[in-house]
This record gives sequence, structure tokens and C-alpha cells, in this order.
Amino acid sequence: MNPFADLADVACELCGAEVLEANDEFFAEKENLIRAEPAVFLPGKYTDRGKWMDGWESRRKRTEGFDWCVVRLGFPAALHAMNVDTSHFTGNFPSHCSLDARLGAGEWMPVLAKMRLQGGSHNLFELPGTGPFDQVRLNIYPDGGVARLRVYGRGMPDWNALEKEHHWIDLAAAAHGGLALAASDAYFGARNNLILPGRPKNMGGGWETRRRRGPGYDWIIVQLGAPGLIHAVQVETEHYKGNFPDSCSVDGCAATDCLTEDLVTGQVPWRSILGRSVLGADAIHRFESELRADGPISHVRLKIYPDGGISRLRVLGSRDLAR
Repeated sequence: MNPFADLADVACELCGAEVLEANDEFFAEKENLIRAEPAVFLPGKYTDRGKWMDGWESRRKRTEGFDWCVVRLGFPAALHAMNVDTSHFTGNFPSHCSLDARLGAGEWMPVLAKMRLQGGSHNLFELPGTGPFDQVRLNIYPDGGVARLRVYGRGMPDWNALEKEHHWIDLAAAAHGGLALAASDAYFGARNNLILPGRPKNMGGGWETRRRRGPGYDWIIVQLGAPGLIHAVQVETEHYKGNFPDSCSVDGCAATDCLTEDLVTGQVPWRSILGRSVLGADAIHRFESELRADGPISHVRLKIYPDGGISRLRVLGSRDLAR
């Protein structure tokens, strides 16, 4: 289990990440490094340069040095962990890796020292949690292939700039520090998808639960990027046409230092922000006058009845500057 599952993979294409450059991609393209889907292996597939591999792979180095690839992250973030995934690279993986990071055109800073890698494995490393950074450079020693790079971080927005540009800010957005802490179920779509930037390409890019066969409802808890006053909530069912929830409701609480377990088990008191409201297929549902928020909120809990898929949740408001 990934201990950093609450954090967004800021180096993934779903977050808006982009591979900027690599010094060598002879055997396999650098863009594969940030693909959302797990890497695959096709035994009989070859290209005119050799065996087709689902990852980034450089040629065999015959000089001193190392290979590298630069990724622009989906948004500026504090970096807490990384996974150098060498799936299917068993005789051609790098022996070691390191990671540098920077913000804008600043100087590269080392955030992971040179570490040994294992082939055909998920190599998980903890990072210092510093930032904000919006670019990383993966260095591999001396050469070889990496299937995927996952960099787990928490958004670090420039709040002053956001507040000058926007009347209300999406306090739940991953780019603004929001975290999807827990969900009753995420069988068809990961809980982090709910607060990612932009809009999903298809219904695989949202949060979707399995079909409920008994009473009850599904739920997801999101910690806001900053405690704030909520002025509007958007519950979006884009791409969900035969599997959208019948209705939803939203609760909130003010508990900045609580444990996730306490939020899940009801040790923290929740209060209703939005009463049960009907949803439709493939639509954006915006609620303003229906809200009952009466003070600063640090976490929200979206309930869906009885189950189904939500593409995005947006919690629009203003920071509680009194805190």
C-alpha cells in the first residue's frame, strides 16, 4: 500500500504534468514516464531501434556521466515522496537514481541523493517535503529504463496572487493544497481524481464507486487547502451518464488538527452545508443559495446516494484570514 496515497501525483499527466526534455530517449520516449496507466509489457513488439518498452529508456552509455529527464509538474507543490517504477525493466534498469527540483528558472536543488534501484520494482523514496517546486529532474546512473515516475506532493499556491485574480477560490483543489483523505469506496476511480485540475477526458478520470447492493450511501472526505468560508459548491458528473448518483449532500467541520480516523468515525462533529440535492447525468451542478455554511470550514464530506461517479468537486470560497 502506498503510504502517500493522500497526496497528488504531481508528475502525472492527469495533474497536467509535461515532460520538457531528456538528454537521451533512444529506445523509449520520455513522455511515457508520466502516463497515468500502469506500464505494460508486450513480448513480441519491436521497433526499428529495438525492443518496444513502455517507459523512458536511454541507450547504453559508453562515456562517463548519467542520463536525465526534466518534468514540469502539474502545479507548484511541496514534494513528500517519489516512486521510480522500473516495472518490466529487469536487465536494463538503472543501477541508481537521484532527483533535483526547482521553481521556475531557479537553480536546481537536490531533493533525493543518489539511491540504489531494483529492477522490475516500485522504488519508493521519501522526500523532505520542501517547496514549492514546479519542475523535477530525474537522474539515472549510468543509463537504462524507467517505466513511470510518480512524485507525490501537496499543492503550495501563491494565495495572495490567487486572491487578487479571483473573487472566490476553489479551496478543495489539489493545486491549492486540498487533500482527498478517505472514501467509503473507490473501486472504479481513485479518490484523488475528484480534486485534480481541469476536466477529465473520460469517466475513468473521476471518483467512482462500485454498485451498492444494500442500504446506505458512499462518501468522500476532503481537507481544504486552507480553512475558509464557503460560498458555492459545484458537484460535477461529467461523463457519468448511466452511473451518476441519484443525489448528494455536503457536510463540513472545523477541525484543522484532527486525525483522519476521527473524521471517518464521527469523533469530530459534522454539520450540514448542503442538504440532499438531486443530481443529473453529465452535468455541472452549482449550489449557492442552498448552502447552510455558517462559519469557517476545514474539511468537507461529500455524500452520494446510493453510489456512482463524480468527476469533480469544487468548493468555492475565501480563506479564513482570522486564523
